Order: sequence, then structure tokens, then C-alpha cells
Amino acid sequence: MGAWYPKERLGDLPAAAARQWGAREALVCGPARWTYAEFDRAVDRVAKGLIALGVEPGEHVALWMNNRAEWLFLTFAIARIGAVLVPLNTRYRTDDVAYTVRQSDSGTWISIDRAGPVDYAAMLAEVLPGLAAQDPRAAVIEGFPRLRRLVALGEGEVPGMLGWEAMLAAGDAVSDEALAARAAAVDPDEPVMIGYTSGTTGHPKGVLHSHVMIRNMRERANRIGLTFEDVIVNPLPLFHMYGFSEGGLISVIAGARHVLLDRFDADECMRLVEAEGGTVTHGFDTHYKEYLDSLARTPRDISSLRFGTFPSGMTSSARIARRVQEEMAPTFTGWGMTETFTYATMSFGTSTPEQRTDASGFPAPGFEIKVVEPGSGREVATGEEGELLIRGYMITRGYYRKPEETAEAIDADGWLHTGDTVVLRADGHIRFVGRFKDQLRVGGENVSPAEVEAFLMAHEAIDQVAVVGYPDPRLGEVAVAFVVPVAGGAVAGAEATAFCKGRIASFKVPRHVLPLDAFPMTASGKVQKHKLRALALDLLGDPTAESAAE
Repeated sequence: MGAWYPKERLGDLPAAAARQWGAREALVCGPARWTYAEFDRAVDRVAKGLIALGVEPGEHVALWMNNRAEWLFLTFAIARIGAVLVPLNTRYRTDDVAYTVRQSDSGTWISIDRAGPVDYAAMLAEVLPGLAAQDPRAAVIEGFPRLRRLVALGEGEVPGMLGWEAMLAAGDAVSDEALAARAAAVDPDEPVMIGYTSGTTGHPKGVLHSHVMIRNMRERANRIGLTFEDVIVNPLPLFHMYGFSEGGLISVIAGARHVLLDRFDADECMRLVEAEGGTVTHGFDTHYKEYLDSLARTPRDISSLRFGTFPSGMTSSARIARRVQEEMAPTFTGWGMTETFTYATMSFGTSTPEQRTDASGFPAPGFEIKVVEPGSGREVATGEEGELLIRGYMITRGYYRKPEETAEAIDADGWLHTGDTVVLRADGHIRFVGRFKDQLRVGGENVSPAEVEAFLMAHEAIDQVAVVGYPDPRLGEVAVAFVVPVAGGAVAGAEATAFCKGRIASFKVPRHVLPLDAFPMTASGKVQKHKLRALALDLLGDPTAESAAE
């Protein structure tokens, strides 16, 4: 008898998929297509190129690149030779990317030279002193003591960086036996990825994950019923755990066809669902809102779509979630975070429409959850709000080089303190309410931004809404609502406030209603409320500062 869960290695997956589904299409990216056999060969060639470059076992490899086939080839190749992937947010700019590469102790940095209007090569030259004069195989750069190797992918040459084709050509001299020896030495219990958090409250933290993510994805593929007959249309960024896990990783595990967009474009995504026979797509409520708008502008035959994944359950997203069930396809709703890799809870194929719209999933295999009162740690009753604690095999082993933050997040019993407010329902599902830091305390009364957002979404002139706290000398803080009007419309602050008065408690009524053309978003599609809080202070001033001055 073998182990209940045999240990697997991420770098072995392409070869296993090629043996099982070699002639089937694995990846579609723009006009280019790869079968699983071709995908496996591409991964091996990149792996040999990395060996020729000098990448060592355990070395951290930073990857700064938009969605493209090479991103996936590199991810599996890095794992195959026993190195550790550090995916970099393509929205990072000079300070962000410098901090992350330095903090992660990356020894190799691979980047695209340009993506659309974004000149990554120019930012690299600004971040890395004396880049043009460097030996790309043995760089010595002030402020980056571990960084030795530099590779650029793109049309032009980047001085000081080795070209992609040159790296591949060098790898042609590496034997199959040398690659096999590196692959065989990989320990699946060691880290294979350091994924950085969004950094909404300071510098991002590097979350360590091992190859055990494969088990997590196999179990998810079974829960959602994903097979080699499925076609995943994926517009999410691969550097984000959601985009990689639900597109790049699960497709190779299940043998599905992965249709990858280079960036999020709702019109293109819906076109590809129709053209490629897409059966699965992904997104947050902001993405699905754009899908629905796209279909309203340009009706398409999306009858091939079997389901979508939709991290929802918040009251404010329920209206969009209900429309998706009616106008697109059923969804699997769920909850997760970088520290859990991705989904730690998820609904079932047999879940009711209410569970798919108003709840945030049922715990996945291998996860335990409890909901506690912040501070005391007392478990709250079913139906009461509290902080979600979760533990299991997929919880991160910690934050890279941040022992204090690790100890603060994961207690001695292995419970991850998520910082998320949830309700545990009688049916075993959780309902995500929001982040604790987003909760408001108005004159001693607790106010859920999600509740106020859901109420304002009923206003016919409001398309999107986000509620944040704003300082108040008397009450501590009050609610401020940022709203995006429906197309061609406008929302007057007094009108929106009047809509609330007499219908919700006075302490919940937004003190100010501020219109915006669009919300600041993370690359994964979440509203950046910390930026809205800062914007409120810029637009309205800080009344507490004025009070202190008096």
C-alpha cells in the first residue's frame, strides 16, 4: 500500500500530461497553439536553458512578465530544476519591484522588455544601477547582493541582460540526463513558489508554498468536475495565485485546454468563449459585471459555458452573482487568500442558487475552520460574525524572512488568523463579510461597509459602490461612499444620502457620496479601499487634524 496522498512535483506535471493527453491541445495564446506533447518539450527546453544559465537548486527566480506562453513554460521549468518561482506583479513599478526582488533574495531575474505601453526595460535600467555594463550571467549590482543572472524576453536587445533565444540556445548543450538528474533531486516538501500579498497595508509579504499545491488542485478539479473535455478561458493575471491555479495549473492536472488572454478584456474573453467553445471562466464580481455588460453590447453564443468560479458571498456582490446564474452559467463560489494558495472553501455542483450567490463556500478537504470573537478567541455561535481561523495542509509555512509577521498570523496550534470577518451558516458554508480593517466603528456602533454597499446598489443610478471610513472628531469615523454611476448617468450626493435616510440606521448613512469614473483595482480585480480612504482625505481634508490644531 502506498501513501494516501503520494507526493508529486510541479515540474513533473507537463511530462505526465504529455503521456496521457499528448495530442490534445494544452494551451492557446493568441494565434499560437501547443499540444500537451509540445508543451512538455517547451518546458524541458526552458529548463535546460536555465541550467545553462547557472540557476542552482533552491535559487529564487523572479519573473516579471505579462500573460504569455513563456510564463507557463518558465513556471514548470523553474520547478523542474528545483528552483523557486517568485512571480512579480506586472503593475509593480520601480520601488515595488525593487523591494520585492531584494526582499525575496532572488538570484535570477527574468523580465519582458515591453508590454503594450509599459516599458519594463526602462524600469529595469532605473532600478538596477549600471545594468548596461553587467555580465548577465554574473551580475554584481549595488543593493541586490543575491542577484546574479538577468534575462530579457522581447523584440529588442536589453543591454546587460541575456536574450531569451540566447538562453534557449545555450540550453541545447545540456543533456537529457543532466536535466533528469536535476528533476529527480527535487524535494516536493521544499518551497516551489513565493507569492507576494497585495501589500495593501505596507510592503507585501512573501508567502511560501510547496509542491503540495498539486493535491489541492486535484481535489478542486474533482469538486468542480473538470476534465480533459473542458476549455478554460482565462483572463486573470498568472502572477496572481487565482489566475495561475485555476488556469495554468489545474488545466495541466485535468488535461483541459487553457485559453490564455494576455490581459483582462471582457469583450475578448466572451468572444473566445464563443469561438473556442469555452466551458469555464473565472473572475471577481468586477470581472463578471464587465462580462455581463459586454454581452449586453454584443450578444454571443456562450451556451458552451458550464460554470464559472466566483469568489463572492458578500451582500454587495449578490446582485451580480444572481445575474450571472441567470444570464451566463452557474458558479462555484468560494473564499481563499494567498496564504491558503487559493480557494479553501468552495460550493458544490449541487449547491442551490442561494448558496452560490449568498454564501462563500464549504470547507475544502483538508481544511478546518472556526469563527472566533476577535481578541478573546471565543468561538461565536452559528450565524454570528467573527474572525475566520483556518488550518490545514495547504496553509503557508510562513512569510519569507518575516518571522514576527508569521508568528502573528499563524498561532502555535497551526491556525491561520485570516483577518477576515465571516459568518458560519447553519448549512456549513461561510459568508464573507469583509476585512476587519474595513469595518467601521461609528460613534460606538459597528457598521459593515458591505451592508451599506448592498443597500446603495439598489439605487437605479448607481453601477458600483465602495464604502470606506473617514475620520470624524465626534464619532471617531463615519462612512463615505464612492460611487460609479451607470453609463451616461450621474449621482448627486444629496440624492444618494436621501435614498438612505429613514431606511437604514442613521449611523450607517454615508456622510459624503463621491462620484468616480472607476475604482482603483488590484490586478486580480479587487477594489483597493486603502487608496479610496486616502482619496477621501485628499478630497475632503482631515477634520481630526483641524480639530487638533484648534
